[in-house]
Amino acid sequence: MYSETTRDIRVTVRPSYLEDQSSPDENHFVWAYRVLIENLGQETVQLRSRHWRITDGVGRRQEVKGAGVIGEQPVLAPGQSFEYQSGTPLSTSSGIMDGTYQMETSEGEAFDVRIPAFSLDSPHQPTQRH
Repeated sequence: MYSETTRDIRVTVRPSYLEDQSSPDENHFVWAYRVLIENLGQETVQLRSRHWRITDGVGRRQEVKGAGVIGEQPVLAPGQSFEYQSGTPLSTSSGIMDGTYQMETSEGEAFDVRIPAFSLDSPHQPTQRH
């Protein structure tokens, strides 16, 4: 589990490798990740957009930007949370993801909330011998 708090918004991510959707012999590896966004502050905010950086095991980076998450732009009053699940495929057996959510206060002020960097690990990672 990975967690980071920016301006009283805590983002917690729990990744998991999906063996049943992966095909290691074909260099196809799939992960799910569950994200919990908690408003620990005193102001109501709305998640407007996302920006993900996905880096595979050999350093290739893909960026994903878009409105909201899973088709929603949730509003979080103080003390409220929002949880969703998504996923990503890679052509390598490991990788790293991180990014930001753009939030907006009820007064219209926009700010970025960091998504903690989290590791995408599979049991198919090559081992190194010294």
